[in-house]
Amino acid sequence: MSQSQPVADDGQPPVCPRHPDRVSYVRCQRCERPVCPECQVASSVGVHCVDCARESAGRRRGARTLLGGTAVADATVTRVLIVACVAVYLAQRLVPSVTGDLAMVPGLTASQPWRLLTTAFLHASLMHLALNMWALWVCGTVLEPVLGRWRYCVLYLLSALGGSTAILCLADPSGDSWWTATVGASGAVFGLFGAMFVIQHRFGRDTSAILGLLAVNLLISFLGSGISWQGHLGGLVTGALVASLYAWAPRERRTSAGVWGSVGIGVVLVAGCVLRLLL
Repeated sequence: MSQSQPVADDGQPPVCPRHPDRVSYVRCQRCERPVCPECQVASSVGVHCVDCARESAGRRRGARTLLGGTAVADATVTRVLIVACVAVYLAQRLVPSVTGDLAMVPGLTASQPWRLLTTAFLHASLMHLALNMWALWVCGTVLEPVLGRWRYCVLYLLSALGGSTAILCLADPSGDSWWTATVGASGAVFGLFGAMFVIQHRFGRDTSAILGLLAVNLLISFLGSGISWQGHLGGLVTGALVASLYAWAPRERRTSAGVWGSVGIGVVLVAGCVLRLLL
């Protein structure tokens, strides 16, 4: 018994659009074009052509974290930040003027505002660098996969800016603090501490360990000599505020709330710096 095969409208056997020399009686379930075995992509129902399969994959949303960020399997941003801090530290050792040009000095921020952020990549000693990078790695490998890369990066930078803003706002223009240089990623790291506490609390997890760590570090900040408690406190408060924005944003508006909320916090910090310099 023989069975007739479908033919194209012009009376010719159907051929694969990508391989016109190949006759194909199998059609894509989406566009219904003929598709040869090489161009067939298996789907849950029938097969798709390569073009339709690629279009479908492009529209498919990636996996999301608990806070709505795009799920990542590694801590790439954390690694980049650590490499940047190590590279800048080596530059400090080779070219001592780097520290003077990039450190946070309240009296110089009006004419050199970049110091508000560049100071977070400078360190006073190898021990200072090692401690901050260890804390950055511990916190970053936890927070970056939870927040997603752009939220985590914004959290870090805003926390660094928050630490510098606190240093500027609490410095005395008539005293030595106005011309004292401050360096270190500690403000940003304290922001990560604050974010870890907020996020753990948001999901009902035990916060005793992070509270103990914060208590010890804040005690050292206030009692230790040569430590900028202002930068630590400013970074901590900013990081907790940014994390609260991400953690409690309505599910249906997480992205817009995260973007505009972050912009708003940044504007407030910059405005605080401007007002402090004007008053």
